[in-house]
Amino acid sequence: MTLSWIAWAWIPLTLWAALAQTARNAAQRSLTAGLGTLAATLVRFLYGLPLATAWVAGLTWAGAGGIPQFNGMYAAWLAMGALTQVGATAFLLLAMKERNFVLAVAYSKTEVLQVALFSAVLLHELPGPLALGAMAAATVGVVLLSLPPGGGWRALRAGPGAVDGQGSGRLVVYGLASGACFALASVGFRGASLALAEANAGVAPWVAGAWGVFWAQLLQSVVLGGWLLARQPGVAGAIARAWRMSVVAGSMGAVASIAWFTAYAMRPASDVRTLGLVEVLFSYLVSRRVFRESLTRTEGVGLALVVAGLVGVCAQW
Repeated sequence: MTLSWIAWAWIPLTLWAALAQTARNAAQRSLTAGLGTLAATLVRFLYGLPLATAWVAGLTWAGAGGIPQFNGMYAAWLAMGALTQVGATAFLLLAMKERNFVLAVAYSKTEVLQVALFSAVLLHELPGPLALGAMAAATVGVVLLSLPPGGGWRALRAGPGAVDGQGSGRLVVYGLASGACFALASVGFRGASLALAEANAGVAPWVAGAWGVFWAQLLQSVVLGGWLLARQPGVAGAIARAWRMSVVAGSMGAVASIAWFTAYAMRPASDVRTLGLVEVLFSYLVSRRVFRESLTRTEGVGLALVVAGLVGVCAQW
């Protein structure tokens, strides 16, 4: 912890996590049509678990860090993070069923601002004015980039009731709940890292990250896998048959998670999640086929705001 590079290593780790997560999302997208959304989500945890296990075993064998002492506080924080991460996906799917994809995405993107709130309340980590401004700018930018061509901005400005009067209240609740669960997941994983450091003086961030990913993905695989098996007994065979793409999705997901968790052990969750919005830029550039299509005015403003937010969160460090 005394090495000088530890202070800034969270930045490349977060950038790498966002890039790996972009690759994981692309792989998962191809699995969704055949497996369904929740089964494709399970693939992320189930097929990532072997890599997470190998990473823990490799660090232990190499002497990079022994087996730390785990306590009830660590388990509570980790369980909160793992389960709310699964719940976030479920709420987002429910929001999207309310016939307004634009608003579902927009409400879920309040995650970064909610991370700041939950971090302050639960972890007593208060972001500074520059960090708050960066979060707000990046959040608005992501919302603008989420709008489809055409009437997306008008739909967002008009509100949920303008699109579908029935169920608009549920859309707001589900969308905000999705963002809240994503935020709580980040805070939970950050809290677990802090609890582990308190119980094990001098534990290295990479050790905290490795064990956090292992325990979280094990719990998520058991809980989500058990729920799906109870409701869809044939899902196990479908997941096994799709093993090739599932290995890609799971491996990239595990790589991303290892980097996220290690960054959480170094910096507050609000900083990590704000910088993690660089994933939007990666995904957007891929979707635009590396500048082969021109940006609309709204998209240009959105990109500028996201970049401003990313620069702001790094500058305040």
